[in-house]
Amino acid sequence: MLSFIRWISGLPLRLLHALGALLGWLAWLGSSSYRALCRENAQLAGLTPAQQRAAIGQAGRLVGELPWLWLGRAARPIGRWCQWQGADLIEQHLQSGHGLVLLTPHMGSFEVCAQAYAERFGARKPVTVLYRPARQPWLRELEETARDRPGLATAPATLAGVRQMIRALRKGETVGLLPDQVPPEGMGVWAPFFGKPAYTMTLATRLVLQTGAPLLLMWAERLPAGRGWVVHVSAPSEAMPTEAADDEALQLACATFVNREMERLIRQCPPQYLWGYQRYRTPRDTLAT
Repeated sequence: MLSFIRWISGLPLRLLHALGALLGWLAWLGSSSYRALCRENAQLAGLTPAQQRAAIGQAGRLVGELPWLWLGRAARPIGRWCQWQGADLIEQHLQSGHGLVLLTPHMGSFEVCAQAYAERFGARKPVTVLYRPARQPWLRELEETARDRPGLATAPATLAGVRQMIRALRKGETVGLLPDQVPPEGMGVWAPFFGKPAYTMTLATRLVLQTGAPLLLMWAERLPAGRGWVVHVSAPSEAMPTEAADDEALQLACATFVNREMERLIRQCPPQYLWGYQRYRTPRDTLAT
């Protein structure tokens, strides 16, 4: 498998996106459970049938571009494939020296966000990205190898990884999280997401509250015909809650705030959200040490 991935990583991005779109449709047609999950999640958000169809191909393109991003020769310098909107917001916060928290939904190419940041800003302020290691040993090794690049560090979704992110912020560096990822048991609260309760991580806003780091939103829009991506950076549309009756109420208010911000981003380009992600599942595991 690894040899095959290395081989296809040298193919043009446009071709990989085309093959990925085909893969997306094959997965959708071949699995009734995946089909039902995509439809249910998309309908909760009010997607039109045309948007739902577009999302099928976009999910496949997400998978198809990964070998190119992780191992392809063209992936080493990614800057020429990325346009930026809002990079000045990152620049302003980096100069403040208080660290920076970047939140990215399962939308567009979230892998591009980390690489694009690391290439443009990582020499001054590295970014540490939270991730959940793959269960398969070969895929876990591939992820770790591919993400090992200047200005980019990874932190596993463990207590050690959380401590790593806190240290990074206290040094004035940047951390990145996918806040719509279902966290381990005990690391989230149930908060509405497109009108349905979803187990939502509290880590992102706890990092802000604990360190005083500012918060920005970031996602990478996939352009058609393999032309690359547009990296969008924006400030939240509302202030994050900082006070409540007790800590439980505060964490619920913060999680609700994060979900509203993620919804706002997703509505900018619904077909590029990963509607096949099991966002509403019940967490099963606990945070490791």
